[in-house]
Parts: sequence; structure tokens; C-alpha cells
Amino acid sequence: MHALATPSSNQSRPGTRRRLMGRLWLSFGLWAGLSLLSSSGVFAAPAEARCSALVASGNPQYPPYLWRDPADENRLIGANADLMQLLAQELGIAIELRYVGPWGRVQEEAKAGRIDLIAGAFWTQARTEYMDYFIPAFHQTRSVIWVDAKSQLNYSRWSDLVGQQGVTVINNSFGEAFDRYAKQSLKISRVASLEQAIQMLQRGRADYLIYEDSPGQAFLAKLDISNVKMLAPAVANEALHLTLSHKSHCNTGDLRGRIARALHKLGGASLLPELLEKNIQRWRQQNQAAK
Repeated sequence: MHALATPSSNQSRPGTRRRLMGRLWLSFGLWAGLSLLSSSGVFAAPAEARCSALVASGNPQYPPYLWRDPADENRLIGANADLMQLLAQELGIAIELRYVGPWGRVQEEAKAGRIDLIAGAFWTQARTEYMDYFIPAFHQTRSVIWVDAKSQLNYSRWSDLVGQQGVTVINNSFGEAFDRYAKQSLKISRVASLEQAIQMLQRGRADYLIYEDSPGQAFLAKLDISNVKMLAPAVANEALHLTLSHKSHCNTGDLRGRIARALHKLGGASLLPELLEKNIQRWRQQNQAAK
């Protein structure tokens, strides 16, 4: 009896295997189908559900555009911060202006996707590898040469800087054309902060400093320095853009379109002068209160 039962059991195994394989293929097919639907957006959560808030940062030594709030040094304030709050109202998405470190660190944080937005960056080809730029720009800036008041440097063109020792802040760009020229022909040291760069200029360790005009004037006033002057013409006139990290989980076509339309509606280029004037006064009042 037992000898007859064994062959009967063996004959049933191929059928069992076929049924098992059928179930496995069905499970795989259902998984693959659901994955395809999810990736195509059929079951994907809307952008608003995935992105309830945005984190922005920028150059923290950039008054009146951006600087650290004396009342909360983890927060950035200034004209660009005010513009971001107006943008947040248009989008219906909160935007936090967070201090994450000096300008070089800000760019690294955007590259890694740990912040979503940079509230003010010049266009360079290298930066387009890790963030999207919104057009039009919301402001035009002037980068200029700063020297000691007693300096005899006669500057009218880039070539006048050849043979001189310059200084600026790490990861600062002054437009691709000047950046290329500087790399090939100029000696420029890069330091972590604008205050360090100004100190190098005052101590004679640099012949000139390159930085934007309004932030430079603001910091010299804060430090009560009157023996540094600005030279004309400008080294570069560059557009200031809002950017969005490629690695931001909020970077979707829908959100990019909404931000672009909101910036256009706000008219950033025409709105910013008013915000700048307000924040120049704010900067002065803060520094007067601190003295």
C-alpha cells in the first residue's frame, strides 16, 4: 500500500509547481503594474501633498539682500527674504529662510538637496548641473573693485588688475566671462567671509577686493570703516536669480511652473528696489542699536 502511494505523490508535484509558478507570476505582474502606474503619476500624490513647505537659503553676508537676523541667527532676513515671503503667499506654500552657513556651504547644501531654494544666485554653467534657474532674474547687481583709500591702483579695465593681489569670498562668481579671465590671468585669494576679505585689504595682504556694491557698502558701514573706497567701472553687471535644487523632493514640473508664474506676477525686478530701500533702513537701524 505504501509502495503504491509514493509514485502517486510524485506525479502530483509537477502540477503543484505549475500552480505555484502561476501565482508567483501573477504577483509579479500585479507589482510591476502598480509600479508603472505609480511612476506614471496615476497613484502619485499631488505636488502639494509631497511639498508642504520649502527651505531657502542664500549668502548670509549680503545686506541689504540677505543677512542673519540678530534676534534669531538661524534665520535670514533682507530684501530677498521679503521677496520669498511674497512668493510663499502666491504659492500657498511656506518658505523658511534658513541660515545654513557661509556662501560656499549654501551651494553645497543646494547641490545635496538639503535646501530647496537659493534666494539669489548668479548664473554659471557649473551651477546648472545641480539647480534650475528661474527667468527672468529678480534683480541686476554690480560687482566692483574695492581698495584702500590710499591705493594708487588705476583701474579702468580687467587687465589693470594683472600683477595685483586680489581677494574675494569663497565660491563667489562675477559672471562667466570675468571668472574665466580671473582664472587665467589674475591672482585672487578666496576666504570664508567678507569681513576676512576686508581685513586682508586693510592689513595690506591684498591690493583689491571684488564684491558687490551694496553689500560692500553695508558691511563697511557696520564695521565703521571709512578708509576703503569703491572704483569704477564695475567688474561685472550680473542678474540675480532664484534657483531650485535638482535634488529637492519639491522639484516637479508643476511647482516650477507655479513659481515661474508667481515671480512674473510679482514683478520681482520692479518690486525689489522698494524692498531694498526698506532693508537698507532696517540694516542701519540694527547697526545703530548695536553700537
